[in-house]
Amino acid sequence: MSEFFQIAIDGPVAAGKGTISRLLAQKLGFLYVDTGAMYRATALLALRQEINLGDEDKVVALLEKSKLEMRNPIPPKELDGRLTTVILDGEDVSWAIRTQKCGEESSKVATLAKLRQVLVKKQQKIAASQNVVMEGRDITFRVLPKANLKIFLTASIQARAERRHTQYLTKGVDISIEEVTKEIKERDDRDIQRKTDPLQIVPDAWIIDTSKLEIEEVVDLISERVQKIRNQE
Repeated sequence: MSEFFQIAIDGPVAAGKGTISRLLAQKLGFLYVDTGAMYRATALLALRQEINLGDEDKVVALLEKSKLEMRNPIPPKELDGRLTTVILDGEDVSWAIRTQKCGEESSKVATLAKLRQVLVKKQQKIAASQNVVMEGRDITFRVLPKANLKIFLTASIQARAERRHTQYLTKGVDISIEEVTKEIKERDDRDIQRKTDPLQIVPDAWIIDTSKLEIEEVVDLISERVQKIRNQE
């Protein structure tokens, strides 16, 4: 087990992983690592270089020579709604990676075994040097299998669709709740059925259903569990 405290959080899309992880990290003074942002940054790299993701070796070579960094937002400039600050080759791409196109391409990146291996190594390197709250879809079993605390955050399809729909409306995206529900179901299917590291619940994960819980309630629940674990060490 690492000398640093590792909190690994997995779960389906729109279960609240990002917001909860960010607030938890802030409360504990840990680094929040949004692994989904790393997949999006990889997609952005490929898009900018006009490299088709089907040419995995080229994308891997591009990613390996690129410098990808993450940090908690620095006030006041970076307190603009972002959950984490992503630096790609010296450029702040925290918002550039949040386009719908990057989101679509990042789900393709997640199916590519070689790319996943490179990103997992980068994620493990980050967690080896500091206390982290890391969230994604393969953190508890692939990236940080020896984490001090493993959590699977989930919620009903309805709750997740409503949350994602609100996010879209806030960004000015005109989309129906039916379309969002369909999008989430399709993403769930891809995550569960993919050949490489499908979304799963490990035996020692703490399952938290956030459907009827406020964000602050979940953060407090996890914080209390972390405190108990640290007191036992």
